Amino acid sequence: MTTKDHLLNAIDKFNDKMHCDLQMRDEIGHLTKKVNIDLGTEHYSFLLRDSCISCLDEGLLECPDIVICSDPTTIDDLFTGKMKPMKAWALRKVVIKGSLEDIMKLRKFF
Repeated sequence: MTTKDHLLNAIDKFNDKMHCDLQMRDEIGHLTKKVNIDLGTEHYSFLLRDSCISCLDEGLLECPDIVICSDPTTIDDLFTGKMKPMKAWALRKVVIKGSLEDIMKLRKFF
């Protein structure tokens, strides 16, 4: 499975969760956020709007609210369970840039 496939699956799970869980959907509300995923050799972006993530696009958006920096191997290891999220963060293999409020609000949904 490619990195893009892992990201697409995560987006599908998020959207399914938002569709089924009214409480979570209410917590997100009408929040609109631009998110970039910079993997060095691969670049992706998506838009979170009205409790739904639109399609994953290749390339980066201008003026993102959140930027996730990593590399394809680390992302694949996270999705396959070879690496735990806290270890990736502690080793700075995953860096998340954005306002603390945005990061804290969205982290519990993934």
